[in-house]
Amino acid sequence: MIELKVTAADRRIARYSAAAIALTIAEAAIPTPLPGVKPGLANIIVLVVLAKHGWREAAWVSVLRVLAGSLLVGQFLAPGFFLGLTGATAALIVLALAEALPWKWFGTVTRSILAAFAHIGGQVLLARVWLVPHDGVYYLVPIFATFALVFGVINGLVAARLLAEESA
Repeated sequence: MIELKVTAADRRIARYSAAAIALTIAEAAIPTPLPGVKPGLANIIVLVVLAKHGWREAAWVSVLRVLAGSLLVGQFLAPGFFLGLTGATAALIVLALAEALPWKWFGTVTRSILAAFAHIGGQVLLARVWLVPHDGVYYLVPIFATFALVFGVINGLVAARLLAEESA
């Protein structure tokens, strides 16, 4: 019998992932003005984990959220799953690069905006290459970028508020 040791970090990642998955499921029920436009509520959890526990744990939470969330909403291996996974991967890459930026000047809101733009950028590129093989998809970029900015700011402010309340 192989017994795996469960660490405090494993439990923490599981708790944060469960919260992110719950937000993903709740978000799936929210009507959207345009297909693909979602507030990205689960990204609030990823930002909190990033600020408190670092990129590695934030990456685990993000990937587990995409996998489990897609299974629970019935999108696993559907185009929406691959779009979400691509967006999450792009956002994680940008957040990894942003680790070099000082938190003092580039805080949670800035990182949220960067991640939101990376997320939608990755999704648009995948959609262009795979789903819509026409340059017309790029006409949607200003609309998606506007929503990414708005939701990036809102999610960053919520995450910053949660972090401030925990440290108080």
